[in-house]
Amino acid sequence: MTSTESASGGHQGEPVAPGNVLRVLARDGSPGSAVPLEVARTARERGRGLLGRDAVRGALLLSPASAVHTLGMRFAIDVAFLDREWRVRSVRTMRPGRLGLPRPWARHVLEAEAGAMADWGLRPGTRVAIEKAGDGESDEDARA
Repeated sequence: MTSTESASGGHQGEPVAPGNVLRVLARDGSPGSAVPLEVARTARERGRGLLGRDAVRGALLLSPASAVHTLGMRFAIDVAFLDREWRVRSVRTMRPGRLGLPRPWARHVLEAEAGAMADWGLRPGTRVAIEKAGDGESDEDARA
């Protein structure tokens, strides 16, 4: 799902399987920012991540995952580590060519272009939900 070519005709930097939205929730639980989201579900997709790309529109969810690397990456990325309750526990910016330490408590990892997560209001303590675009229905319970 993260390759630069796909059966659905995705182009480099575009979601291969559009339709998911990452919803950043406000402190009171109300919906906040909506971000286009790709989901890497297989081990192969998670291993590839954003490798081979020049950019990403929105975010990429690696699930399950607890660590990432940027070896072979072409651009710096923001990385958010989420626990089982979809709460952000840590956000880091990683330059290309780095190995990230595993977070044993992490269940999910979000990747985006460097600086994007701050723009979305994504920081430690923030909760997120995964929705199908257009219906507002959360898909987070199916993934936990």
